[in-house]
Order: sequence, then C-alpha cells, then structure tokens
Amino acid sequence: MTNISNLSLLTMILFVMIPVSLSYLYSLGIGKSAIWSSLRGVVQLFLIGYILTFLFSIPDWQGIGLWVAVMLVIASFQASRRGQGIPHAFLLSLSSLILIEVFVLSLWIVFDIIPFRSEQVIPMSGMIIGNSMVAAGLAFERMKNEFHSNQGKVLAALSLGANASQASQMIIRKTIRAAMIPNVDRLKTIGLVQLPGMMTGLILGGASPIEAIRYQIVISISVFSTVSICAMIISLVTYRFFFNQNMQLQTIEGGND
Repeated sequence: MTNISNLSLLTMILFVMIPVSLSYLYSLGIGKSAIWSSLRGVVQLFLIGYILTFLFSIPDWQGIGLWVAVMLVIASFQASRRGQGIPHAFLLSLSSLILIEVFVLSLWIVFDIIPFRSEQVIPMSGMIIGNSMVAAGLAFERMKNEFHSNQGKVLAALSLGANASQASQMIIRKTIRAAMIPNVDRLKTIGLVQLPGMMTGLILGGASPIEAIRYQIVISISVFSTVSICAMIISLVTYRFFFNQNMQLQTIEGGND
C-alpha cells in the first residue's frame, strides 16, 4: 500500500475550499464552520491514531476494555442528546449499547469469527457502537415526533379502552421500521453502488478481495441486526415515559440537537 506523505495530505485543502467557496458564493453562512470542522476532524483522527498505537501496544484486554468503555460513554451521550426531555435517556442509551456490544462481541469470539485482539475488536466494535448510536438517537427523536404528530390517535385509542402499550403500537412499529429501512436498502446495493468502508480498507491494506468480503459480510449483518435491536429496545422502554401513572398522555419537551 502506498504511504500518503504529509505534503500529499496538504492537497486536501483544495477539496475543503470547494464547499467553503460555495458557502461564500451563495451566502450559506457555513464557511467558518466547514473550515473548523475539517481542521477538528483532521486533529481528532491524528490523535486517535496515536491513541490506537498506544492501545495496540498494551495487553489486549486492557486496550479493548479501555477504548470500548470510552466509545460506549461518548456514543451514549451523543444519542441521549436526541432524547432530550426523556427521563434517563443517557442511562437507557448506555444500557442498550452495552447489551448490544456484549452480545455481538460474544458471538464473534465464541464462533471464532475474530480473535480477541485489540487490532480487530476495537475497529469492529466501533462500527457496531457507532451505528447503534445513530439508531438510538433516531429512535428517541422519532418517538417524540410521532407522539406529537399522532397525539389525537393515541388519545382516541386510550378513550376506547386501550392501555399505554396498545395505544403506542403504531408508533413503536414506525420507529423500528424507520431504523431498519436504511440498512435494508444498504444491503440491497452493497458492493454494487460502492465498496463498503471495511472492505475498501482491507483491500487497500493488501488483503484479498474474498477475505475482505468475508469481513464485510460479518460487519454488515452484525450492524443490521444491532441497529434493529437498539431501535426496538429504545422504543419499547421509551414509550412508557409518554404516559403518567394515570395512563394519561403527557408531552415531553426538549430540543433535538
């Protein structure tokens, strides 16, 4: 694999200047934000590179335990921001992500899909946690939006004798379905429209295409499963917070950052 020099990396400034120029040309107001985000992203990636180098040099159980814990906390915090106003959103996100990570990692290790090594567990766990984080955040946001827009239907169901679970079934189904559809569409076109990230990285690293495909299948199916599970957990627990002890619908306020 060809090593990319620091001088070659500097040419990426040209690519950054394209959206920045468009921002100023059309008065979009995101020029400074685009520059700051690009610089921050570069610094973060180099910092992560040095951190991973250190983690790969210490015993596997220490490196994996430390960085997976960091990823879980950060992902839970980010997902819970979408659930602002929902009680215990952070703890619910954290519990869901921990459950999913333990479940997936156990299957990978038990069925000898990957060895318990930092170089493999950390990147693959990052993909699982990252996609689950997005699913959790979207589930929080979707639940709030659906309860707000379908308030009349929920109240009508309650007036006809339905309990909170029955009155919320339509919203729960919509939330889980919304989380699954993008991954279903992605699986339909995987490898046809674009080569997935893990597969591309392995091929660039010198792995054979068939071996790269095997790893991509593992991560793609795992992500599809965990995203569905995460959305289901968030939905099945969260709907209860939209009702008080007297089975009355209550409004949850909070922004969607």
